[in-house]
Amino acid sequence: MAWYQVKGNDTDTVISTRIRLARNIEGYAFGHRLDDEGKSAVIDKIEAALSGEGFTKTDVAALPPVSAEALAEEHLISPQFAAAKGPRALFRNDGKSIYVMAPEEDHIRLQCILPGLALRDAFLVACATEERLDAALPLAFDEHLGYLTHCPTNLGTGLRASVMLFLPALSDRGMISSLSHQLSKLGLTIRGTWGEGSSSHGAIYQVSNQVTLGLTEEDILSKLEEATASIIAAERKARRDITGEARLVREDRIHRAEGILRYATRLSSEELFSLYKDLKQGVCEGLITSMTNEDLNTLLIHAQPAMLTYREGSDRLSPSARDARRATFIKNALEVTKHG
Repeated sequence: MAWYQVKGNDTDTVISTRIRLARNIEGYAFGHRLDDEGKSAVIDKIEAALSGEGFTKTDVAALPPVSAEALAEEHLISPQFAAAKGPRALFRNDGKSIYVMAPEEDHIRLQCILPGLALRDAFLVACATEERLDAALPLAFDEHLGYLTHCPTNLGTGLRASVMLFLPALSDRGMISSLSHQLSKLGLTIRGTWGEGSSSHGAIYQVSNQVTLGLTEEDILSKLEEATASIIAAERKARRDITGEARLVREDRIHRAEGILRYATRLSSEELFSLYKDLKQGVCEGLITSMTNEDLNTLLIHAQPAMLTYREGSDRLSPSARDARRATFIKNALEVTKHG
């Protein structure tokens, strides 16, 4: 079962948790200096190290573009990895929510994705696989700098910990800019829905550490935990502060969103994110009882452009055809949840 279909903790505000570890293998060039022969060799070494550990290998280079893009929309690989050229593979253990890109910016990008707030659990799961790789491969490591990486910002632990947050109330009150400023003082950053360089859609944001060098894994996790707890408290308070006429207006918007999703014949991705934002608020506050957060997250991801095209068994759909298919797909999915 995919991470977004499983119930997690604090799902009214936290969609998912991700732990990502960057590692490189000694004796091979880093980044763009690694040629295709080197990439193939790195993939073979990682495959051998993970053999017998419940991993399946996907040759991403052999996938149609829409299939690779669909993996990115599930957050299993990065958009950059999906669009890259040359040999590359994804090793996945869905049972443990572990996904290894090889090679991405670094030879090894290992990530664990769990639903809701689960920083410690995700870290332990990721470390178990990392230890397997460390025992089988000569990972590039320096006594003073820590793990050696392509980008200097990943030196040290090579750890990027992040939480994907749903912040409609803070977003509506224009508080994200202030939040970003506060987080930067702590060595943390807030990004859009799809990570670095992306904007937010549906009031979805990612908060992660910026610094890895000079910090321990415990430092990074503790700082992110404390910041996330504060953000959750602020978002919940902002929701409670919506009273009187403003609350009635919001409830009306929530029920209108449900009606549009159930009966529309065309829906763009942009409109879907907007409606998701309203509907998720309704689910979180008990105004909508016919579906769960997991239903909504699954709906949102499966209705993304590449995922929708892939699930339709097509290589390409025109924007107009895709909007029509999206509306039909959502209508059918919501009918199932209504009677489920």
